[in-house]
Amino acid sequence: MKSALFDYVKPKSITQAIALLQEHGDDARILAGGQTLIATLNMRLSDPSLIIDITGLDTLQGIRFQGEHIRIGALVTHTEIEYDDLIKKHVPLLTTAAPYIAHRAIRNRGTWGGSIAYADPAAEWPTCLLALNGIVIVQGPEGERRISADDFFIGLYMTALEPDEIIIACEIPIASTTHWFAFEELARRHGDYAIVGMSAVGDQIGHTLNNLRIVLLGVDTTPIRAFKTEHMLEGKSLDDALIEVAVQCLRDEIDPLPDLTNTPDTKRHLATVLLKRLLAKAQYKQEI
Repeated sequence: MKSALFDYVKPKSITQAIALLQEHGDDARILAGGQTLIATLNMRLSDPSLIIDITGLDTLQGIRFQGEHIRIGALVTHTEIEYDDLIKKHVPLLTTAAPYIAHRAIRNRGTWGGSIAYADPAAEWPTCLLALNGIVIVQGPEGERRISADDFFIGLYMTALEPDEIIIACEIPIASTTHWFAFEELARRHGDYAIVGMSAVGDQIGHTLNNLRIVLLGVDTTPIRAFKTEHMLEGKSLDDALIEVAVQCLRDEIDPLPDLTNTPDTKRHLATVLLKRLLAKAQYKQEI
């Protein structure tokens, strides 16, 4: 299939792009990397009358320090994040997660901001942003506002972004010297959508994990935190027995949604497999 006819504009400023969103409302769509939008256009799942191409806006590019945070521009590609030295040193979870995103051709074109805005519950970046306690910075007619990742993802492909707002960047706290992180997902083949994935961060001091944030992808309509499991593990000495208790806690805590090929029980089991693997990595790190 091919897309329906639409008008195309490439604005010269964010202000112009926002004005176009105000004017055209639900009939307009933002084009960044296009790895999701082009597919939905061609399948007639999206039928806008206007495409607003923001790829020429240099202010949405770049990865840099912003105080005690790393700021990632909305148009930064997955590949740029994968190989960036600042990310590798100060937000290493993203370096680890990037290779799980689809295939190289998609990572070369797809953008950070596009992934966050689309809010696919099976996508890697929303899950990582939530685990890292990041901030989404958006701009609209009234100026900029900052939205915590905890408040940003509100439903299936739904976010706190207003119709006339554009994501311009995200900010992520710089990793501390005690920073612990892990990411893994399970898919039928590399590059397929994950059946289940998990991102976890915290502070590791000796044999304990503190300030834990454990986030799952692919189990609900948004990335979700495992609050009960986080609380159960908080500040406790990590050993084999505690890991088994955590696995049971997660099994009882989550209520996964099925998909076309996987039942809730399958997803629940795979989520516990991932938790056991991630905690085993932390345990191994303690012993070396």
